[in-house]
Amino acid sequence: MKKLLYPIILLSHRWGAYHSWPLIFFLIGYLIWFHIIEAIPRSYYLTITMAIDRVIPFCEVFVIPYLSWFAFVAIGCFGCYKADRDTYDSLSTSLMLGMTTFLVISTFLPNRQPLRLIEMPRDNVFTRLVAGLWMTDTPTNVWPSIHVFNTAAVEMAILKSEHPRFRQLPFRIGLTIWSVLIILSTVFIKQHSMFDVITALILIAVCYVRIYREHAAFRFLKWDAFALKLEKETVEAVFGKKDKK
Repeated sequence: MKKLLYPIILLSHRWGAYHSWPLIFFLIGYLIWFHIIEAIPRSYYLTITMAIDRVIPFCEVFVIPYLSWFAFVAIGCFGCYKADRDTYDSLSTSLMLGMTTFLVISTFLPNRQPLRLIEMPRDNVFTRLVAGLWMTDTPTNVWPSIHVFNTAAVEMAILKSEHPRFRQLPFRIGLTIWSVLIILSTVFIKQHSMFDVITALILIAVCYVRIYREHAAFRFLKWDAFALKLEKETVEAVFGKKDKK
């Protein structure tokens, strides 16, 4: 069985990626758990909405920053991993805590939002993108908004970092503008209620206190020792000699 993992372990060894495995394993488990709760039929959903949601206009162009969230989070995690390992640990801790909270809420308190339009007001490339998004992403289990939480987590981690790359003012301004556009997009394309946004920001504030004020980030020290030992054994088994690196 271990031999089947040799290619992955060797790539991890080559790229120095062993420390990223806990977050990767968590994300795999998260996706499995999320798809299970989405597939289970529920007889009741808590409706999540606020009066202000009816006032916020539908603005389809915001589908672009909404979809850019995937790149924002991926680039943020990769950048922190390569540039500042302490910042990466704080970021991965935030993501794990927030996404686990979301899964627990969605499991025991299934929810939905009734904000999607019955008919698109216009026909253009942006409304077609929104329509395609709505077809693949159900309006259920939306509270708190993971789009908002993860965006704020990446923004918070990078702004707290002391790494010179992350301290440059143009970079910080651009990052902030990008993150604000993503957060706004969740309500402008009717993917989330303002309640989802507010509660996600409250959750990230709690994580900020716990992680950055109380210094409670996961450091994965035991995992590092295990992963490095496993990589060493794999290199020796494959090449028949000790790694010279």
